[in-house]
Amino acid sequence: MKLNSLDSKLSKDADMLYFSSRRSWLTLLASSLLPIVPFVGVPSPTIAQEATAPAYQPADVQTQASRVYVFVDKTGLGHQHGVEAKLLSSTLVLGAEQNAGKLVFDMTSFDADTPTARKYVGLSGSTDASTRSAVNKNMKGSAVLNVAQYPTATFDIASALPTGQSTKQGLPIYQLKGNFTLHGKTQPLAINAAVEQARGWLHVRGNFAIKQTSFGITPYSKAFGAIGVADQLKIYGDVYVAPTDKIAMAEIPSRQ
Repeated sequence: MKLNSLDSKLSKDADMLYFSSRRSWLTLLASSLLPIVPFVGVPSPTIAQEATAPAYQPADVQTQASRVYVFVDKTGLGHQHGVEAKLLSSTLVLGAEQNAGKLVFDMTSFDADTPTARKYVGLSGSTDASTRSAVNKNMKGSAVLNVAQYPTATFDIASALPTGQSTKQGLPIYQLKGNFTLHGKTQPLAINAAVEQARGWLHVRGNFAIKQTSFGITPYSKAFGAIGVADQLKIYGDVYVAPTDKIAMAEIPSRQ
Protein backbone atom coordinates (compact mmCIF):
# COMPACT_ATOMS: atom_id res chain seq x y z
CA MET A 1 0.00 0.00 0.00
CA LYS A 2 1.44 3.38 -1.00
CA LEU A 3 2.09 5.84 1.83
CA ASN A 4 0.07 8.65 0.23
CA SER A 5 -2.91 6.36 -0.23
CA LEU A 6 -2.65 5.12 3.35
CA ASP A 7 -2.38 8.67 4.72
CA SER A 8 -5.47 9.65 2.75
CA LYS A 9 -7.45 6.74 4.17
CA LEU A 10 -6.35 7.40 7.73
CA SER A 11 -7.03 11.12 7.34
CA LYS A 12 -10.64 10.37 6.33
CA ASP A 13 -10.95 8.15 9.39
CA ALA A 14 -9.70 10.98 11.60
CA ASP A 15 -12.28 13.40 10.14
CA MET A 16 -15.04 10.97 11.05
CA LEU A 17 -13.55 10.69 14.54
CA TYR A 18 -13.88 14.46 15.08
CA PHE A 19 -17.62 14.53 14.39
CA SER A 20 -18.19 11.29 16.31
CA SER A 21 -16.40 12.79 19.32
CA ARG A 22 -18.62 15.92 19.33
CA ARG A 23 -21.81 13.86 19.21
CA SER A 24 -20.60 11.68 22.09
CA TRP A 25 -19.77 14.71 24.28
CA LEU A 26 -23.18 16.29 23.63
CA THR A 27 -24.86 13.06 24.68
CA LEU A 28 -22.88 13.01 27.93
CA LEU A 29 -23.62 16.65 28.75
CA ALA A 30 -27.33 16.24 28.07
CA SER A 31 -27.75 13.50 30.65
CA SER A 32 -27.39 14.47 34.33
CA LEU A 33 -27.62 10.81 35.29
CA LEU A 34 -24.37 9.90 33.54
CA PRO A 35 -20.97 10.81 35.03
CA ILE A 36 -18.76 12.93 32.79
CA VAL A 37 -15.73 10.82 31.87
CA PRO A 38 -12.94 11.36 29.33
CA PHE A 39 -14.13 10.30 25.88
CA VAL A 40 -11.87 7.91 24.05
CA GLY A 41 -12.22 8.61 20.35
CA VAL A 42 -12.42 5.67 17.97
CA PRO A 43 -11.39 6.41 14.39
CA SER A 44 -13.97 5.43 11.82
CA PRO A 45 -13.13 2.61 9.40
CA THR A 46 -11.56 3.41 6.05
CA ILE A 47 -14.64 2.07 4.27
CA ALA A 48 -17.04 4.20 6.32
CA GLN A 49 -18.94 5.15 3.16
CA GLU A 50 -20.10 1.58 2.65
CA ALA A 51 -23.33 0.42 4.28
CA THR A 52 -21.70 -2.85 5.34
CA ALA A 53 -18.65 -1.21 6.90
CA PRO A 54 -17.53 -2.73 10.22
CA ALA A 55 -17.71 -0.58 13.36
CA TYR A 56 -14.37 -0.03 15.06
CA GLN A 57 -14.22 -0.11 18.85
CA PRO A 58 -11.38 0.93 21.19
CA ALA A 59 -8.41 -1.47 20.82
CA ASP A 60 -9.57 -2.75 17.42
CA VAL A 61 -6.88 -3.24 14.79
CA GLN A 62 -7.56 -1.60 11.44
CA THR A 63 -6.94 -4.64 9.27
CA GLN A 64 -7.14 -2.78 5.95
CA ALA A 65 -3.99 -0.80 6.70
CA SER A 66 -2.15 -3.19 9.02
CA ARG A 67 0.39 -5.62 7.59
CA VAL A 68 2.83 -8.33 8.62
CA TYR A 69 6.12 -8.78 6.77
CA VAL A 70 8.53 -11.70 6.98
CA PHE A 71 12.21 -11.83 6.02
CA VAL A 72 13.16 -15.31 4.83
CA ASP A 73 16.90 -15.92 4.57
CA LYS A 74 18.53 -18.50 2.33
CA THR A 75 20.76 -21.55 2.68
CA GLY A 76 23.15 -22.77 0.01
CA LEU A 77 22.14 -21.57 -3.43
CA GLY A 78 18.68 -20.47 -2.33
CA HIS A 79 17.21 -16.98 -2.47
CA GLN A 80 16.16 -14.46 0.16
CA HIS A 81 12.49 -13.54 0.21
CA GLY A 82 10.17 -10.90 1.61
CA VAL A 83 6.65 -12.03 2.45
CA GLU A 84 3.57 -9.84 2.97
CA ALA A 85 0.57 -10.97 5.03
CA LYS A 86 -2.64 -9.62 6.52
CA LEU A 87 -4.31 -9.77 9.91
CA LEU A 88 -7.83 -10.98 10.56
CA SER A 89 -10.02 -9.44 13.29
CA SER A 90 -7.57 -8.45 16.04
CA THR A 91 -7.26 -6.26 19.14
CA LEU A 92 -4.43 -4.60 21.07
CA VAL A 93 -4.77 -2.67 24.35
CA LEU A 94 -1.58 -0.69 24.86
CA GLY A 95 -1.01 -0.01 28.55
CA ALA A 96 -2.90 -3.11 29.72
CA GLU A 97 -1.34 -5.21 32.48
CA GLN A 98 -3.45 -8.22 31.52
CA ASN A 99 -5.76 -9.33 28.71
CA ALA A 100 -4.00 -6.99 26.29
CA GLY A 101 -5.54 -8.39 23.12
CA LYS A 102 -4.98 -10.88 20.35
CA LEU A 103 -3.44 -10.64 16.89
CA VAL A 104 -4.70 -13.16 14.34
CA PHE A 105 -2.42 -13.80 11.36
CA ASP A 106 -4.13 -14.84 8.12
CA MET A 107 -1.73 -17.54 6.92
CA THR A 108 -3.68 -17.96 3.69
CA SER A 109 -2.83 -14.36 2.75
CA PHE A 110 0.95 -14.93 2.80
CA ASP A 111 2.32 -13.57 -0.49
CA ALA A 112 5.99 -13.94 -1.36
CA ASP A 113 8.11 -11.15 -2.81
CA THR A 114 5.56 -8.39 -3.27
CA PRO A 115 7.41 -5.14 -4.04
CA THR A 116 6.25 -3.70 -0.70
CA ALA A 117 7.45 -6.72 1.26
CA ARG A 118 10.88 -6.81 -0.37
CA LYS A 119 11.40 -3.11 0.30
CA TYR A 120 10.16 -3.36 3.90
CA VAL A 121 12.57 -6.17 4.84
CA GLY A 122 15.51 -4.52 3.06
CA LEU A 123 15.75 -6.52 -0.16
CA SER A 124 16.48 -4.94 -3.53
CA GLY A 125 15.31 -6.07 -6.93
CA SER A 126 12.12 -7.88 -7.86
CA THR A 127 10.85 -11.41 -8.46
CA ASP A 128 8.98 -12.51 -11.58
CA ALA A 129 5.41 -13.76 -11.36
CA SER A 130 6.18 -17.42 -12.10
CA THR A 131 8.84 -17.59 -9.39
CA ARG A 132 6.52 -15.91 -6.90
CA SER A 133 3.80 -18.41 -7.70
CA ALA A 134 6.17 -21.33 -7.13
CA VAL A 135 7.43 -19.88 -3.84
CA ASN A 136 3.87 -19.31 -2.60
CA LYS A 137 2.88 -22.86 -3.52
CA ASN A 138 5.84 -24.34 -1.64
CA MET A 139 5.48 -21.98 1.34
CA LYS A 140 1.77 -22.57 1.91
CA GLY A 141 1.78 -26.26 1.02
CA SER A 142 1.51 -29.22 3.37
CA ALA A 143 5.29 -29.66 3.63
CA VAL A 144 5.87 -26.19 5.17
CA LEU A 145 3.13 -23.92 6.59
CA ASN A 146 0.26 -26.24 5.65
CA VAL A 147 -2.28 -23.42 5.59
CA ALA A 148 -5.08 -25.82 4.69
CA GLN A 149 -4.79 -27.34 8.16
CA TYR A 150 -3.49 -24.25 9.98
CA PRO A 151 -5.12 -21.21 8.30
CA THR A 152 -4.27 -18.84 11.16
CA ALA A 153 -1.51 -18.11 13.65
CA THR A 154 -2.19 -16.13 16.84
CA PHE A 155 -0.38 -13.92 19.32
CA ASP A 156 -2.36 -13.94 22.57
CA ILE A 157 -1.10 -10.82 24.34
CA ALA A 158 -1.04 -11.03 28.12
CA SER A 159 0.36 -7.52 28.69
CA ALA A 160 1.40 -4.47 26.66
CA LEU A 161 3.28 -2.09 28.94
CA PRO A 162 5.67 0.84 28.40
CA THR A 163 9.35 0.03 28.90
CA GLY A 164 10.31 3.60 29.79
CA GLN A 165 12.61 3.64 26.77
CA SER A 166 12.33 5.47 23.45
CA THR A 167 13.61 5.08 19.91
CA LYS A 168 16.16 7.47 18.40
CA GLN A 169 13.18 9.34 16.96
CA GLY A 170 11.70 9.78 20.44
CA LEU A 171 8.89 7.25 20.05
CA PRO A 172 7.92 5.37 23.23
CA ILE A 173 8.65 1.64 23.29
CA TYR A 174 6.11 -0.84 24.63
CA GLN A 175 6.75 -4.50 25.37
CA LEU A 176 4.09 -6.98 24.31
CA LYS A 177 4.26 -10.29 26.19
CA GLY A 178 2.20 -13.38 25.53
CA ASN A 179 2.03 -16.67 23.65
CA PHE A 180 2.54 -17.15 19.92
CA THR A 181 0.82 -20.11 18.27
CA LEU A 182 1.91 -21.26 14.83
CA HIS A 183 1.37 -24.58 13.05
CA GLY A 184 -0.39 -25.93 16.14
CA LYS A 185 2.57 -25.22 18.45
CA THR A 186 2.70 -22.50 21.15
CA GLN A 187 5.77 -20.66 22.44
CA PRO A 188 6.16 -17.66 24.79
CA LEU A 189 6.93 -14.41 23.00
CA ALA A 190 7.97 -10.86 23.93
CA ILE A 191 8.10 -8.04 21.37
CA ASN A 192 9.37 -4.48 21.77
CA ALA A 193 7.31 -2.10 19.64
CA ALA A 194 7.54 1.62 18.89
CA VAL A 195 4.31 3.65 19.00
CA GLU A 196 3.29 6.90 17.31
CA GLN A 197 0.06 8.68 16.40
CA ALA A 198 -1.02 8.57 12.77
CA ARG A 199 -4.28 10.27 11.70
CA GLY A 200 -6.00 9.42 14.99
CA TRP A 201 -4.71 5.85 15.16
CA LEU A 202 -1.90 4.33 17.20
CA HIS A 203 0.72 3.12 14.74
CA VAL A 204 2.58 0.21 16.34
CA ARG A 205 5.72 -1.29 14.79
CA GLY A 206 7.93 -4.07 16.10
CA ASN A 207 9.68 -7.26 15.07
CA PHE A 208 10.71 -10.63 16.43
CA ALA A 209 12.54 -13.75 15.27
CA ILE A 210 11.46 -17.38 15.45
CA LYS A 211 12.85 -20.71 14.32
CA GLN A 212 10.54 -22.73 12.14
CA THR A 213 11.66 -25.98 13.75
CA SER A 214 10.49 -24.68 17.15
CA PHE A 215 6.96 -24.83 15.76
CA GLY A 216 7.25 -28.21 14.09
CA ILE A 217 7.91 -26.76 10.63
CA THR A 218 10.58 -28.18 8.35
CA PRO A 219 12.26 -25.35 6.39
CA TYR A 220 11.90 -25.77 2.64
CA SER A 221 14.84 -27.31 0.79
CA LYS A 222 15.56 -29.25 -2.38
CA ALA A 223 18.49 -30.79 -4.24
CA PHE A 224 19.56 -32.57 -1.05
CA GLY A 225 19.76 -29.28 0.82
CA ALA A 226 21.79 -27.40 -1.78
CA ILE A 227 18.89 -24.96 -2.21
CA GLY A 228 16.68 -23.89 0.66
CA VAL A 229 15.61 -21.34 3.24
CA ALA A 230 17.03 -20.70 6.69
CA ASP A 231 15.38 -21.99 9.85
CA GLN A 232 15.12 -18.51 11.39
CA LEU A 233 12.44 -16.08 10.21
CA LYS A 234 12.31 -12.38 11.10
CA ILE A 235 8.72 -11.16 11.43
CA TYR A 236 7.72 -7.48 11.34
CA GLY A 237 4.39 -6.11 12.55
CA ASP A 238 3.10 -2.79 11.16
CA VAL A 239 -0.24 -2.30 12.89
CA TYR A 240 -2.82 0.50 13.26
CA VAL A 241 -4.88 0.35 16.46
CA ALA A 242 -7.86 2.37 17.72
CA PRO A 243 -6.85 4.05 21.03
CA THR A 244 -8.30 3.23 24.45
CA ASP A 245 -8.36 5.00 27.82
CA LYS A 246 -5.38 2.88 28.90
CA ILE A 247 -3.00 5.23 27.14
CA ALA A 248 -2.70 9.04 27.13
CA MET A 249 -2.69 10.09 23.50
CA ALA A 250 -1.11 13.42 24.45
CA GLU A 251 2.03 11.53 25.46
CA ILE A 252 2.36 9.76 22.11
CA PRO A 253 4.23 11.70 19.39
CA SER A 254 2.45 12.33 16.10
CA ARG A 255 3.83 11.54 12.67
CA GLN A 256 5.72 14.51 11.31
